[in-house]
Amino acid sequence: MRTDAFDYELPLHLIAQEPCPERDQSRLLVVCRRDETIAHHVFHDLPQLLNPGDLLVLNDTKVIPARLLGRRANSGGRWEGLFLRSLADGSWTILCQTRGRLAEGETIVVEPGDLELLLLLKTAQGHWLVRPRHSENSSVDALELLEKHGQVPLPPYIRKGRARAADRLCYQTVYARAAGAVAAPTAGLHFTPMLLEELAKRGIQWTCVTLHVGLGTFHPIQAANIADHKMHREWGEFSSTAAAAVAETRSRKGRIVAVGTTSVRVLETVAKPGRIRPWKGETEIYIYPPYTFQAVDAMITNFHLPRSTLLLLVSAFGGIELIRRAYKTAIDHEYRFYSYGDAMLIL
Repeated sequence: MRTDAFDYELPLHLIAQEPCPERDQSRLLVVCRRDETIAHHVFHDLPQLLNPGDLLVLNDTKVIPARLLGRRANSGGRWEGLFLRSLADGSWTILCQTRGRLAEGETIVVEPGDLELLLLLKTAQGHWLVRPRHSENSSVDALELLEKHGQVPLPPYIRKGRARAADRLCYQTVYARAAGAVAAPTAGLHFTPMLLEELAKRGIQWTCVTLHVGLGTFHPIQAANIADHKMHREWGEFSSTAAAAVAETRSRKGRIVAVGTTSVRVLETVAKPGRIRPWKGETEIYIYPPYTFQAVDAMITNFHLPRSTLLLLVSAFGGIELIRRAYKTAIDHEYRFYSYGDAMLIL
């Protein structure tokens, strides 16, 4: 199947630059696969749109302030970096962007100035391996340093990636717990503590999985044929608590409602062997049409970029033509798109 079948034109003014002032007041497009209907709601309607006994599966990953700004020590030239991971020996893997070519052995001074990064080597993937040096303590934990020096790594389509102080809260789910993502699981941004309470009162429970959203989530498919795309890896965990919750819901014929494509990826990864079991590790599961889902009955998701693996996953779940019609409906009714945008519930 050709990748350009998953392309579409989006007016630029529909790319949300700010979050909805009240998380659960974002719009919600409800798509029903059985009768192929499309309806307009508000996210706060979710308790009435789901059934008692349904189980929401949330991704509790936490976005880390991974964007770093600084200067090259030798020239004073501006530098920008994105923290990707820390390694067992204390070194970091990061992406770098600057004018000119960086050299091994060069030092980067990260704002506000008491953190230096020594460039060790450039990897085959184009990343840099660096050694952090902090004026107070050379063994300070990476997350502690990022909290002090880093910024929220907004995607480039939101204010050209320039975060504000408010984004530290806005670009984070209210149930975020496990630090490690460089992008938010955006379908979860619409939930509030009060909405979760209302769902519980209606008999709709939830459990959490973890998938640390990586930089690859933003990469468009370059291959002409979708089957030729190389899927990125992301680290995840499916706990024994989550496994028990899913099994119990299945036993009483309740529905598994995945909140976001990241939760779908975890659920379908663990369902692959046939019986859902606890799991921890990396997944590179690539879901595109046609695909038989084994663990997910319904899905909450935001609207995704053209030619993206996320749009392919949603199309595999909802059906290519129905999702294409849903996106056209959303554009015609001026829904807000992408990370800070509105949501869709596929039943």
